[in-house]
Amino acid sequence: MYQVSNPTALLRGHRRLLSRDRAAPRVNRTVVLLGLTSLFTDISSEMVVAVMPLYLVYVGGFSPLAFGVVDGLYQGATAFVGLAGGFIGDRWRRHKDVAAAGYGISAVCKLLLATVGTAVSAIGAVVLLDRAGKGIRTAPRDAMISLSTPPQQLGTAFGVHRALDTTGAMLGPLVAFALLAVAPLAFTSIFVVSFCLALVGLGILVLFVHPRRAAPGAATPAPPPSLRGAFGLLRIRRYRALLLAGAALSLATASDAFVFLALQEELDLGTSLFPLLFVGSAGTYMLLAVPLGALADRVGRGRVLLGGYVLLLGVYAALLLPLGGWPLLVAALGLLGAYYAATDGVLMALGSAVVPDEVRGSGLALLRTATSMARLLASVLFGALWTLWGIDAAIACFALALAAATAVAAVVLARSPEQAHA
Repeated sequence: MYQVSNPTALLRGHRRLLSRDRAAPRVNRTVVLLGLTSLFTDISSEMVVAVMPLYLVYVGGFSPLAFGVVDGLYQGATAFVGLAGGFIGDRWRRHKDVAAAGYGISAVCKLLLATVGTAVSAIGAVVLLDRAGKGIRTAPRDAMISLSTPPQQLGTAFGVHRALDTTGAMLGPLVAFALLAVAPLAFTSIFVVSFCLALVGLGILVLFVHPRRAAPGAATPAPPPSLRGAFGLLRIRRYRALLLAGAALSLATASDAFVFLALQEELDLGTSLFPLLFVGSAGTYMLLAVPLGALADRVGRGRVLLGGYVLLLGVYAALLLPLGGWPLLVAALGLLGAYYAATDGVLMALGSAVVPDEVRGSGLALLRTATSMARLLASVLFGALWTLWGIDAAIACFALALAAATAVAAVVLARSPEQAHA
């Protein structure tokens, strides 16, 4: 009979093999901690912003065009500040410090909202400063996620982060409603609680996140990047293709606020229910972010990204078709959440796969700048179309534009096959 000379060693090896086969891909501790930072920060932010579209249009009397300008500025105000934040993080290799500064600015803004009163100029200045804080922190945070993750797991890592981030976006409006249920019209209390939650998120980042450092004995680090080197990324074909595809798709993307206002008009929802639309789409996003991120790692991130925009076409179709009632609500919110799960983190994973480590923050910030500016224009255009021709015409125009943009993006990414399957 065959004899095993060392059965104990064989058994240990067998167990290691089984555990390796059974183990699911795990993300780095840094990714989870940054996700928790974003979770608390988003609870804080969404407590304040969930009712803004309803307030401006139905209480403030803003026309759709005027709201489109405000919404576009809200989305695009972070673009150039974000580019600066990403470059500074790369230049001094201090992504954590730059991100902490951005989170800190946004936290202080929540406290300022409780003290500046109701003057439009004061509120506008605080909101602009808050968006600047978001712009400063986003690219360094995404750079830390990508630099701490193996290339083959980037989709999963960004999916985990976006799932935690979106959990905060879902909980924020619920916390605000709970506070208002206990103390109606106590908006100052909401701002103070929002500030405290933002401090928790900042504390997690400052105390527990330790960015990746060069290994002992590693080669002498490359010189700090320059602005010329950062914009030199445009010479990389794969990066240029992704930038063009992302901007084209974003230019045909109606903001969440317009989708929710269209649902409000179609379904005649009560004003008290309007902020819960944010919760519905965020819940779907939270549930699907990790599975779709992992799917992108397996089947190709370019494919999942394009599939996400097909889902957005489904949102437009649901708004145009005579569904009505709960079918319309479930279809629109479900497809919208799935669209975000398939595109937001996946786009950053695609960018991370083609941008060199030394300019990772700048490259991701430039990608966000292009898509943010396109979304700014999209909001203004959608608002103008709604004002001139009505909501249905605006949605139909954007549906046609998105179909064309998806086709263009598919061709552009297909010409860069190593990126389309990254």
